Amino acid sequence: MVKDLQAKYGYAWVVLRGLVKTDFRLRYQGSFLGIAWSVLKPLMMFCVMYIVFGKFLRMSDGTPTYPVVLLLGISSWQFVTESTNVGLRSVVDRGDLLRKIHFPNYIVVVSATMGALISYAINLVVVFIFALFARVEFTWRVVLLPLNIIELYAITLALTLIMATMYVYFRDIAHIWEVLQQLIFYAMPIIYPLSYVTERGGILATLARAELLNPIAQSIQDIRHNFIAPATQPTVWNQFDNWGARLFPIALTIFALWLGIYLFRRNSSRFAEVM
Repeated sequence: MVKDLQAKYGYAWVVLRGLVKTDFRLRYQGSFLGIAWSVLKPLMMFCVMYIVFGKFLRMSDGTPTYPVVLLLGISSWQFVTESTNVGLRSVVDRGDLLRKIHFPNYIVVVSATMGALISYAINLVVVFIFALFARVEFTWRVVLLPLNIIELYAITLALTLIMATMYVYFRDIAHIWEVLQQLIFYAMPIIYPLSYVTERGGILATLARAELLNPIAQSIQDIRHNFIAPATQPTVWNQFDNWGARLFPIALTIFALWLGIYLFRRNSSRFAEVM
């Protein structure tokens, strides 16, 4: 069985490793700070958002862990945007390589998301250091963190596969996604605490709880809850009593990933002709 797997996926794995290394090295090539930008970008964004929303607008949960929670949310969203922005163009950008060398087309998309995942891992180390300075009391829920990150990666890969397929045929997808990113960023509880809305009650609280049915928002909230602040972070698990609602984001993630793989595989044979 091992030999069969090596024969079937060994070459693909070698190509994937090579593309991930190349993409990660080229990402910050020519810049003075290099790989440090993968940490500095979310940190600078965190500083701006914390001053505007945390200090001036007072949109905080009032806990000492809020700055770390905000940084973790921004870093998680940065992973999603970096993966999709690079990944949706990956097939077209690697068109010459795909026409010259025979290997599975999906590898170029996966390599883009893996490069972003490496940057995300570096940012999680930075968040951990900030959490130590903030005297965060870690709980046993930290062991659930890998599952939350896998879910976030799965929904991100699903979106990237779908948009990479569409981008081959319609270049407008990149501009549409650029606008949608801004809407999603401010609609989801990333820069503002979800409890800030739910505590007000009424229709706003209902809408805020409904945001947790979004797999991206749900996985980011779960990451915050299990990593930093289980006492203050609302999640789909403590906001809904219905198991159907609790499992809806996971089911949607699985369906989106299946759809992304299906659409990509169905159209991959025609990519070279279209490009």
